[in-house]
Formats: sequence, C-alpha cells, structure tokens
Amino acid sequence: MTTRLLEIENLTVRLAAGQAARPIIDGVSLHVEHGEAVGLVGESGSGKSVTCRSVLGLFPEGAEAAGGLRVDGADILTMSPTRLRDLRRRDASMIFQDPRASINPLRRIGDFVTEGLRASGVSRKGALDRAEELLESVGIRAPRAALRRYPHEFSGGMLQRVMIAGALAGGPRLLLADEPTTALDVTTQAEVVSILTRLQAERDMGMLFVTHDLELAAAICDRVYVMYAGRIVEAQSAEGLFSRPRHPYTSGLLAATPRLESDRPPHGVPGRPVSLSEAPSGCAFAARCAHARPGCTEHEPGLREIDGAQVACLRAEELIHD
Repeated sequence: MTTRLLEIENLTVRLAAGQAARPIIDGVSLHVEHGEAVGLVGESGSGKSVTCRSVLGLFPEGAEAAGGLRVDGADILTMSPTRLRDLRRRDASMIFQDPRASINPLRRIGDFVTEGLRASGVSRKGALDRAEELLESVGIRAPRAALRRYPHEFSGGMLQRVMIAGALAGGPRLLLADEPTTALDVTTQAEVVSILTRLQAERDMGMLFVTHDLELAAAICDRVYVMYAGRIVEAQSAEGLFSRPRHPYTSGLLAATPRLESDRPPHGVPGRPVSLSEAPSGCAFAARCAHARPGCTEHEPGLREIDGAQVACLRAEELIHD
C-alpha cells in the first residue's frame, strides 16, 4: 500500500487559553496523493492558511496541536527540530501570499534562492548554477543578472516567480501554495498559475493549493476541500464541486463568483463569518444559511458520504432534491 504524500487526520489547533472561544482548526482531515493537486477553499478567516502552515510545523505562537499530521509517513507533531528543518528544505516547501512580506528586502535574490541549497551542503557555485536554472524555469529573463538584484527591483509578479523558484530549490515532493495569486493583477495571476501547474506536472509534485476562488480551484485541482469556521464542510472532485455543490456554503461561494457567460449578478453569502470569540452550538454556518432548521443549531454535523461527496450538513440529502 502506497503511503499518502500528505495525510491530516482530525487535526485540532487551539490558541493559548483565553485567546479564543473555539479552536482555530477543529477536527480537520484531508489528504494529498503523490502527483495530485488538491484545493482548499473558503472565506478569509476560515482556517485555510493555518492548516497549510501546520504541515510545516508553523503553528501560531503558544498554540497547541493534536491529531495526525504526516508528510510521506513522517509525523510532523513528534518530529525533532532538526528533522523538521530538513523536511522544510527538501521534502515540503511553501509559497506565501505576499512575496514582499516573505523575502528579506536587504538581501539579494541569489541569497534567497540559494539559502536552502547552501544549508544542505551544496557548493556556492553549484547553488548559483541551480538558482539560475530555477529562475529560468519560472520565466525570468537574464537569470544570472537577476540573482544579483534586490527585491525592490522586481514587480510583484516577478517576485512571486522568485518565491516559486526558491520553494522548488530543494526538489520538494509536496508544494504548499497559500493564495499565491492574491496580490497580483488578473493577467499576472494567470501567468503564475500556469507556471505552478506546469512545474507541478513536470516534477510530479503533490500540491495543496489554498484559495478563496472556487473557479480557480476547479480549473487546476483534482479534488477540493471547502472550509468554514475551522472545519471541513465539503470535499469532492473539483468537477463535482463546481457542477453539483452539496453544502449550502459551497453553493453560496459559487453564487458570489462573477461569471462572464451569465447575466445574473453575483451575490455574496449573507451575514458574516463566525469569529474566534464565538462558539456557536450546532452547525457554525446555520446563522447564515437559508435552509437552516431548528435542529441545525442543536447538532454539529460531521462529514458524511453522499453521492460521491463528503458533506457536513444535516439536510444534505433533502437539498439535493430541492
């Protein structure tokens, strides 16, 4: 039996006592197979980025984590600091939302791209040659000259390409992309997504792609998980999620997405997301759900298999036929 590249089982992350009424991650389970692209979608504050960072052991200060969290069979939660550093250099890498906030502005681009290679014992010349190849692979012209430049000399799109190159330096099997196109214009977003999908396929990497854009997730991912208030509320194939959403929250996110081929204007999900200071009983989405019934606020729904999808909704079967 082949070991899954990434397996998260019933992961719960709590802040220090008194900082929040509920966990920021509450019993999350998901997985990524070798060579598979998996989406994680939801509104801001739903817990997507915390889940993504948890894979590298990057928990909020003072937070406590419990559950299962394994990369290629290795348990992140019991891993030594030395082994965790090795994993971040070679096995799993992350692309963050804002490259300007993640790349040291006082150091040259070459320092950023070669840092992990040098720490792994690669010679300076070997690291620079490898960095040049990586920059070329993400579409940066004159890569040798680019290595001598500073971050402020690059546009946002070019700097995001640099971050992708840095993330690939160690040859990771798992790539974590935390909303890598959020701060970019539409044209540059498309270019960055094209680069990511090409490199993921060429290198046969697994990828966990975090986004709030369901259309983007459906376009590049094999499967998608939908997250709300720190929990997974729906999981199914990308095609099925886009064409046959099962959870009311997923349907609301899709209705909020503008579509050029439709005359209907987009409309957002009513109400506001649950804050960490709130610990609602029952379904956390009930207060915003047009289909909620009294039982929805009394019982917290778990994920159930329904028609090829996993759905956390007490009324899921009824809504399929509505």
